[in-house]
Amino acid sequence: MIRAASPDDVPAILAMIGELAAYEREPEAAQATEPQLKEALFGPQPAAFALIAEAGGAPVGFALWFRNFSTWTGTHGVYLEDLYVRPEARGDGHGKALLAALAEICVARGYARFEWSVLDWNEPSIGFYRSIGARPMDEWTVFRLTGEALHNLAATSRVNGA
Repeated sequence: MIRAASPDDVPAILAMIGELAAYEREPEAAQATEPQLKEALFGPQPAAFALIAEAGGAPVGFALWFRNFSTWTGTHGVYLEDLYVRPEARGDGHGKALLAALAEICVARGYARFEWSVLDWNEPSIGFYRSIGARPMDEWTVFRLTGEALHNLAATSRVNGA
């Protein structure tokens, strides 16, 4: 069963984020806290949304997403930040069901795109994504600015009150 996450799901989502970070070989990178996640998902101005995959009444997976915007299509889209299904529940269709639910959100709301990133070594996921019709954006490279580089660039800003 796929359902919208509730505030009561935050501890389970946070635990699965940690499991995902370990799977992606960066367990120390998962630093979000329950209060941060609760505010981001359920605060007065949610920055992100989550779906829960359940089996036997227990969370076995989640999808955390947010809206993006395409200037080319003039419409919003969905960016899937994290998709995770616990190892014991893999192969039972939960991942595909989470993706189908997000695709349904896109179609129902008139969003033109549904996008996500995958690590290039994650062959099982890449094969799965290809099997549902997703295609890599090979001409595009993701760039990220963090830490000292982020702060250094921010210090050069000439915008008042940004």
